[in-house]
Amino acid sequence: MLLAYPFRVLVPRRAAPEAATSVAVALLLLAGSVDLVPPSVVIALAAGAGATLAGLRLSRLASRRGTDPTPRAAGVLLDAAVVAAGLTAVVLPLAGIGHTLAVLTGSLVVAALSTVGLYRLPGRSRPAASVRLRWLVESTGPALGLALAGWLLLPPDGLPVPVRLVAALTLGGLGMAALNAFAGPRRRSGAALCRGGVLLTVGGLVLLATLPSAPAGRVALLAVPPLVFGMLLVAVGAADAADDPESVEPVAAAWPRSVLPAAVLLLASGLHLGAGRAPDRTSVLLALAAVPPLVLRELLRAGDASTSVRRAAHRRPAGRSLRHRRAAPGRWPGTPEPPPEPALGVPEGSATPTGTGSTWSPDHGSAWPGLNRRPAVANPGDRAALLDALAAIGDVPAPAGALLLVDLHGTEGVGPTAREDVLAEAVHRARAVIAPDDLVTGCTGTGFAVVTAAGPVLAYALGTRLLSALDPPYRLAGAMLCVQTSIGLAEVSGAGPADVLRQAELARRRAVQLGRDRVEWYDAFLEEQLVRRLDLERELPGAVARGELDLVYQPVVDLADGQPVGAEALLRWRSPVLGTVLPAELLPVAEDLDLVGELEWWVLDRACRQLSDWSVGVRELWMAVNVTTRELTTPDFVQRLAAVLAAYGVPPERLVVEVSEPRVAGDLSTVVARLAGLRSLGVRTALDDFRAEHASLAQLRRLPIDLLKVGPELVSARPDGQPPLIDVVVNVGDRLGVEIVAEELESSTQVEGARRGGCQYGQGFALARPATAERVEAYFEEFPSASR
Repeated sequence: MLLAYPFRVLVPRRAAPEAATSVAVALLLLAGSVDLVPPSVVIALAAGAGATLAGLRLSRLASRRGTDPTPRAAGVLLDAAVVAAGLTAVVLPLAGIGHTLAVLTGSLVVAALSTVGLYRLPGRSRPAASVRLRWLVESTGPALGLALAGWLLLPPDGLPVPVRLVAALTLGGLGMAALNAFAGPRRRSGAALCRGGVLLTVGGLVLLATLPSAPAGRVALLAVPPLVFGMLLVAVGAADAADDPESVEPVAAAWPRSVLPAAVLLLASGLHLGAGRAPDRTSVLLALAAVPPLVLRELLRAGDASTSVRRAAHRRPAGRSLRHRRAAPGRWPGTPEPPPEPALGVPEGSATPTGTGSTWSPDHGSAWPGLNRRPAVANPGDRAALLDALAAIGDVPAPAGALLLVDLHGTEGVGPTAREDVLAEAVHRARAVIAPDDLVTGCTGTGFAVVTAAGPVLAYALGTRLLSALDPPYRLAGAMLCVQTSIGLAEVSGAGPADVLRQAELARRRAVQLGRDRVEWYDAFLEEQLVRRLDLERELPGAVARGELDLVYQPVVDLADGQPVGAEALLRWRSPVLGTVLPAELLPVAEDLDLVGELEWWVLDRACRQLSDWSVGVRELWMAVNVTTRELTTPDFVQRLAAVLAAYGVPPERLVVEVSEPRVAGDLSTVVARLAGLRSLGVRTALDDFRAEHASLAQLRRLPIDLLKVGPELVSARPDGQPPLIDVVVNVGDRLGVEIVAEELESSTQVEGARRGGCQYGQGFALARPATAERVEAYFEEFPSASR
């Protein structure tokens, strides 16, 4: 038992079979490479072990209970695919290494079963036809490079030229498709992981069919890693997609798909030339074939910005306003704040307050030839005049420069005269930091614009200087007014004036969403983000009534013995239009639409119902539910929660209500009263997102809580070499009688640091991933003695 514990810390229980299989395969490969075991036996044993484990994982998915048959169908098909792959490799001792026809037949069967299984898998990507065409164009060049590497590496002797060429092209296509799966925009989703595993598995089988037989049979061992690990990834990815089919990252990782094919090709070329072999006609043709797709890719990239603008303009729903209410305080810190009304919405010719829109034009040496021949910015707040100035830049043979849109926040509560004074002072400060040839002009009553001849890097530096200049408080009628600043930056490089203005406005809105007091540069993805935001606002109302909300549960583990003690309920929105939406994206929209209360009470009701179902067994586990301070401080919160507990017959001590520490300071006295009311009811309380700061530690003494949740930054080593701060938090917790939960633990090092630091409980991917109720129940059944 003492020997097993370190292994359980280093390798999560759910991944222990995969880890053991990987070690066994590595040992087999080592034995085969030194001729201790025949290569055919190594291939058969390794493939058999991988197929057996993956088949068992997929058979659980195929036999899972539930109303949705789609994951079960995918599990059946993918299970059959990995079994077919394993059988194809296991029969090699009978058929002989290099039995091309048998292995290729097995590869086709595996590919057919896997294709249908992936189609039935939840969370699979459904890109538009134009996106698929774009990815095909961008992938063709690197795929041909990988095919050329395969042609150079595959042995020329004993393999017919057509077979060698087809194998090289197949391996190149499979390799590039696998890179797209592992580095694409949904690279951390279960569906992408499963798709990449299928491609690796088929690629391993193709290698088995083409690599030489004895006496050089050891070369065939190169097919074992992609074959075995591909099968394991199929099982892991399918289970993850069935449990939580969401896309974690919307932006693709570009460098692996560009760097890795080039690196493989360079390595293959070096080995080919090092063996004394000269390039043949086929390798030259493959190299030349890769050139046109690369040229076409660059041409498509050159038109990215204008294409994105046109697509967003056509997709934006008519009559929609981007004006939102201020986000209410809640459980989730750091969520984007909704954008205010556009700063450049004043019609042409509209009047602006006197003194708020100063215009300055240099009398000497303008950096843009011909600019002084135009009325650069004749009237403050005149959109047409600003477009004139941008058009003058565009007349230059090699246009360069940037537009910065500056918006001031915090003047809403003052009168119009005071607002004018603040803006006039802001323009005065801006003049002190801009270059002599730069232009500054007011746009509306809350901001101004700066047109600069500086290049991209210097323009961004100018934006940071403007932030510093505008940051000090403004003296206003004997009082000091603090404002925040958002700056949007767009480069002038041949785009039309209206496009530049639009791009800068989008960047300014992004700066507002990300928390203000920052400079944001325009990129084409901003267009897609705004359209996505509008889609979320359109689809979210009515999601509860349509039954589109769902919960997943992440276990909480006792770090002393590894036993589960509870779980946290996590919200998911399974939208048929938008896919799975996570809380980080969902909740800011819900706050703007005033739907947070409706969502939170749905979560509380569903979590208590699930807790009641779990109470039927022998286990006594708690359920943690996140609540915003806005909902917690409503007068009837305790009474409504008591009614929900009574309706499902759940003992109050089984429920844990979590509130975020950074948000409680806004209404601390009311929060304290509500938490005390919950404790008197018997419900346990937790403080989430705790920071080891002086104010937080002082505040902790006033809060009636039972659990304190800290992030991994407190259990990890500090950059200055000082011991982790978890010791301080644990000491304070011991004095106050509060138990410590370390959350977001994603590595064995963090788990060990939390245990060594004195944390009672742990939560995170390194211990257990969020999963459906059924899968969490199966996880709990592995610990029959757990009872809390």
